[in-house]
Amino acid sequence: MQAKSEVSPDAAGDMVAARMRALMVRAPMAVGFVKDGRFELVSEHFNHLFGHGDETDLVGQPTRCVYVSDAAQLSVQERMSSAFISGKPLDDEFEYVRRDGSRFWGRLQATPVLWDSPAGESLWLLDDVTVARQQRMQPTWTAKHDALTELANRREFERRLGEHVGSRRHEPVSVLWVDVDKFTEVVAAMGSEVGDHFLYGLGQLLITKVRASDLVARLENDHFAVLLPNCDQHYAEIVAEKMRAGIAAYRLRWGLHRTRVKACIGVVQIQSTLETVDAVIGAAVLACTEAKAAGGDSVRVFISAGGFEELAG
Repeated sequence: MQAKSEVSPDAAGDMVAARMRALMVRAPMAVGFVKDGRFELVSEHFNHLFGHGDETDLVGQPTRCVYVSDAAQLSVQERMSSAFISGKPLDDEFEYVRRDGSRFWGRLQATPVLWDSPAGESLWLLDDVTVARQQRMQPTWTAKHDALTELANRREFERRLGEHVGSRRHEPVSVLWVDVDKFTEVVAAMGSEVGDHFLYGLGQLLITKVRASDLVARLENDHFAVLLPNCDQHYAEIVAEKMRAGIAAYRLRWGLHRTRVKACIGVVQIQSTLETVDAVIGAAVLACTEAKAAGGDSVRVFISAGGFEELAG
């Protein structure tokens, strides 16, 4: 029999290191590892984000070099330490400085490499959010968007929906109402901060299930609505089912916190009997309420026919 080959610990370690180096070169994101106030390892994109390239590298340099001042660095360190000790990652926006002195706003997502050693090495993920932040600061953006999820708000959703209600155009238009099941229990168990991050992530998930021409909005609390232009009831139900399945499979990982939820979705196609924006939204809510009454984690469709209204699943 041929002897089974064994890989030495040193060879295994070299392979892990080689894989990490390859990942850091090819990763399409700014990733960095920080220990004792210095950059231990950074991705190529991380270097480029701060104006470094082939001749210069952030590895080995103190993290102070990317902050605009000592006070700014101290503030971030204190917030990071407080978050890690409480078992949560840091996720916030800060101003940074590049090698040439220019500044930008970055969204830093940082977690300890080992949660049982929060003061040890940490992992940083960084995105340049300068343009997005400038947009959010504009009065027109603020008036149309939900501050927490950055989705459209109720006012903008109702305005866009109003363009279709009573329209003489013949293309079908549908609306979805999404209601997370037992979300108050998540907030009660894990706190409002975890709940807020869950809602943001859920909003981003919903966007991946629709077309660019569709509108996803957060109307209130854990209630979302989706406007589907040029979409009939049949296709809207397919979209709703994809959303329901996506939410059921979604896992919130926030520091040491782990949770999952399910949702009910009501579907309605705009029709002549629904003469106002409130009537359309009310029909979608009614369908969603029926889904909840049936046990949750389901989709129901509002149907109006022959002068009466019924719910079909």
